[in-house]
Amino acid sequence: MRRAAPPGPGSEAAKARGFSGDRRGVVAVLVALALPVLVGSMGLAAEASYWYVHQRGMQNAADAAAIAAATNGTSTYAAEAQAAAAQDGFRNGSGNITVPAIPSTGCSALYPAANCYTVTVSDKVALFLSQVVGYKGTGGNGTTTLSATAVAATGKAYPYCILALSGGVTTDITSNGAPDANLNGCNTMSNTGSTCNGGNLKANVGDAHGTNNGCGVIENSNMPVVPDPYKYLASNIPVDTCGGKYPQETGKKNTVPASNQWNGTYTLSGYDVVCGDQKLTGPTYINAPSNAVLVIENGQLDTNGLLFQTTPGSGLTIVFTGTNSSKYNYIPSGSGTLDIAAPTSGTWKGMALFQDPNLTDQPTNLNIKYSGNNPTWDISGMVYLPNSSVTFSGAVNKASNGLSCFGLTVGDITINGTADILSNTQCAAAGLDLPQGGNRGTLVN
Repeated sequence: MRRAAPPGPGSEAAKARGFSGDRRGVVAVLVALALPVLVGSMGLAAEASYWYVHQRGMQNAADAAAIAAATNGTSTYAAEAQAAAAQDGFRNGSGNITVPAIPSTGCSALYPAANCYTVTVSDKVALFLSQVVGYKGTGGNGTTTLSATAVAATGKAYPYCILALSGGVTTDITSNGAPDANLNGCNTMSNTGSTCNGGNLKANVGDAHGTNNGCGVIENSNMPVVPDPYKYLASNIPVDTCGGKYPQETGKKNTVPASNQWNGTYTLSGYDVVCGDQKLTGPTYINAPSNAVLVIENGQLDTNGLLFQTTPGSGLTIVFTGTNSSKYNYIPSGSGTLDIAAPTSGTWKGMALFQDPNLTDQPTNLNIKYSGNNPTWDISGMVYLPNSSVTFSGAVNKASNGLSCFGLTVGDITINGTADILSNTQCAAAGLDLPQGGNRGTLVN
């Protein structure tokens, strides 16, 4: 039997057999089938990288916001937190960004009683190629939600023995050639900036609301402003009873009337108002066992190379007040020794010298250049000169009949290389509540 001849090369069967054996174009088909998955995977990888970078930025913003809220610690903590987050590019209410801040008490075993603030920065980001692989996101409407959370605790406040309230200058604490200056571990605070050239003043902590350049063993910038802690005492200054007469020293050869010359022992209690410049003509002792406030109206206290001293068991506050006139000085002056102990109790406890904060119009009549003998300061208590520019070059010792405690609150201060203050080891017993601050927020997690 004859076998049938195979189909010719042009037959339909041959064509079919040739097509089934032809593998050209297979890769293209496979690529076409896999392309959605490949594109989706690549898109997801790219978007995941963006999410990671975006979330790291959110975490930085949350950290800064939590610290800001804890540092603020007042009713405006939320606004402070949102402002800090906005500086890092996450403005509350912009697009889908939210920055809530939640206060609480106690946030970890290390901070069981601290005021704590939790800040969460959230944002919804749009999905693109990741949707190809079926990822629908968590934010709805083609978005996914990213968030970062931080918790900060309000730090423990510490005392300042030098506080510069802001004297209208950009740097409220300045030191020049300070390797020999010794603040004996005292903490300092400037409500603007601080710059210390040549040494850190041997201050334990140097804080500044602006930038701190070199002040303090520990240097902190961007600290919260410390409000004037003693301004309220001005409401206790009695009314002027001088009838417009304030005798003044007008030159070295001229002096004030005998009524304004002091020499000997004086017993004071309560408020004692004197008018104009008061000048020592001999060693002067103030006996004030029940505490006393010496109010000098439109005048200075000129120690005139002599001793002005509180007796054992006495407490004295010297108040300089008046009418903002260029004719008057409102300071202690003259060589000699100002040796006074502040009251340890009562309204004026801890306050040794008090310059009326309402004296603002004649700043040059408020300023002090203290070099250690103009007069020498042996003072236990606070020296409050809120609108004064102080140049501080000398040493301060405790009052002969007082405790080891000294504070200085000024407008601004320049500290020169020989400045030296006593160690504040007895302020609680001396009745002085030093200004408090340093409560910068600390991240808990």
